[in-house]
Amino acid sequence: MNHGPPGLAARAPAPAARDAAAEARLQAQQMRLVADNVPVLIASYDARDDRCLFANAAYAQAFGLDEQQIVGRTFAEVIGVEAAAEIEPYTTLVKRERRAVRYERRIEHAAGDRWIEVHLLPHVDETGVLVASFVLVNDITRHRLAELAVRESEERLAKFMHASAEGIVFHKDGFITDANPPLLTLLGYTLDDMMGRKTLEFIAPDHLAKVAAVIASGQETAYESVALHKDGTRIAVEFIVRTMVYRDERLRMTIVRDMRDREAARTRIEHLAHHDALTGLPNRAAFMEQLELALAAARLHDGRVALLFIDLDEFKRVNDSLGHLAGDELLQHVGARITGALRATDLVARFGGDEFMVLLPGALDDAELRDVAHKLLAAVAQPVPIEGRQMRVTPSIGVAVFPRDGDGAHDLIKNADAAMYQAKSRGRANAQFFDHALSERAYAALVLEAQLGEAIERGEFVLHYQPKLRAHDGSLAGAEALIRWQHPQRGLLKPDDFIAVAEQQRLILDLGLWVLRETAREARRCRDAGRALPIAVNLAMAQFRVPDFVDQVAQVLRDEGIPGELLELELTERMLMDDLGEVSRTLAGLRALGVRIAIDDFGTGYSSLGHLKELPIDRVKIDRSFVAGLPGDAAAAGIVRAIVMLGKSLNLSVIAEGVETPAQRDFLLAAGCDELQGELITPPLDAAAWHAWCAARG
Repeated sequence: MNHGPPGLAARAPAPAARDAAAEARLQAQQMRLVADNVPVLIASYDARDDRCLFANAAYAQAFGLDEQQIVGRTFAEVIGVEAAAEIEPYTTLVKRERRAVRYERRIEHAAGDRWIEVHLLPHVDETGVLVASFVLVNDITRHRLAELAVRESEERLAKFMHASAEGIVFHKDGFITDANPPLLTLLGYTLDDMMGRKTLEFIAPDHLAKVAAVIASGQETAYESVALHKDGTRIAVEFIVRTMVYRDERLRMTIVRDMRDREAARTRIEHLAHHDALTGLPNRAAFMEQLELALAAARLHDGRVALLFIDLDEFKRVNDSLGHLAGDELLQHVGARITGALRATDLVARFGGDEFMVLLPGALDDAELRDVAHKLLAAVAQPVPIEGRQMRVTPSIGVAVFPRDGDGAHDLIKNADAAMYQAKSRGRANAQFFDHALSERAYAALVLEAQLGEAIERGEFVLHYQPKLRAHDGSLAGAEALIRWQHPQRGLLKPDDFIAVAEQQRLILDLGLWVLRETAREARRCRDAGRALPIAVNLAMAQFRVPDFVDQVAQVLRDEGIPGELLELELTERMLMDDLGEVSRTLAGLRALGVRIAIDDFGTGYSSLGHLKELPIDRVKIDRSFVAGLPGDAAAAGIVRAIVMLGKSLNLSVIAEGVETPAQRDFLLAAGCDELQGELITPPLDAAAWHAWCAARG
């Protein structure tokens, strides 16, 4: 019956309706195509009367029907009344609990039994009413037959594969009924000697209870034990026990495997597990066990325990110059010398690489510990003959004492390690006692130094970009590239966390060149995306003073194929004050390339106005410390106005960094500042976020 507007039935279906109907038919055809071609039997039964709503070809054919004939038939009519009754608990569970059910059935058949796996899935509408149940059937006969074959094969192999090579004994109720020649050879008896005797007579006394328990239980198992040779020698063996029918009797069959070689190998493995393969010294694991025992004894008797952490100075130089074999030989000599310089009660371990650890139990005072450390310094520093030449390596030694420097093994090792790094920071080839404050700083600096070098090689540095906007209209004027270190343990680090160390170790040269290249690449990417924007980068003093710095910049511009106008270099006032003549020549060379020059943190240094007038500078940046006080701080406001006026008088553009509030922005705009940069606009963005930010602005 038509309930729509008058005349609707007479109208032709609208195009949208025709398209929807066609789409629905197409989807139905596709679903039918998929259902008929998957290797699974699929059907759906109405939840109200268990009549078939749908079945794929495979499901229908399995019961002698086709896809049309099966529709409308009840579950029992399709699979049979007996089968339906057998699986009724599963169908009831689906209907009652609205959850999927899985079960397996074995179907007896004249041509051979078959196994099927059935999944029943509830179909619930949006109101929670069970509409239908889906049936998915997989034939798993092949898998079950394969499993049976594997089990049978494994049982046969487990019982007979070693019969000709290993000892086998049959016994009934604990009395021996037969044995093969390998067993007789293993134990030194003849068959007549063993027949009829109790199996326990051939077991070591301390293993009798265990073997008797296995015999009494009748379990099939494998376990290790000790058998006795005729001459009384103990023989480590493994018993593999099985129950089987032999000569119409139910017997126990035991395979007796000689374990003496395995025991020897196990002893060797245990030694290797606790000793360093190169030096033969205890390894880290063994040392930790002994340290814990020594600490426990010291706690019980209010004693002291000292740890000496020894690291060879510049050992990498030996490996790099002579090779790792020479380095290994040197480590062997060092291990022997450390051991020879100590008492028999002291423990020396190789902790890893070129690190050794010494455990000194007993009540040694600091003076005695200092004497031991100096003795070790002298012993290790003696020349070592390596490949026909005399090699000399020095150690740095850190000392930590229980309970003064830590209550547990972890703390003592950590603090001895820190003291060792303190020794390295004081020129290496010396020993230092743990001092919390000094060691922490020295350790952190040395660790950071090492990590910085590795971070450059591994490419752990990234650049973030902070946009600069023109103050008068808010349009995008450029950006500043800001380096970040993606530290694998500490996360994203800002320059304050590592730049000082990089500058001290001159790692800043490699790092600075990387920043310069990556900034140029980003400028090229922006240009290629339709945004020809200058990107600024901060220079370090050491980088700016490199004699061929202008050539480096020129090479970067050529490599990246960008004009100098897309690169801006920011220098501090201090960098401009040293050697004015050389600074002028360098800036002139950069200016000739088209590179822009800015003075960063302007107002915090002591640059001469005369210098500013003479140097080829494009802009000055108002330091964020002045911007932070705006607009309420009268002194800051006066300085900012003066900087803007100075910049204008020298025909320099002025940019303010660190702009965080609308009030600061409004003040700077009124003061005549040309560009703004800061959190108010956006925090520094990673490369992806920076491009997305630019794209969003159009």
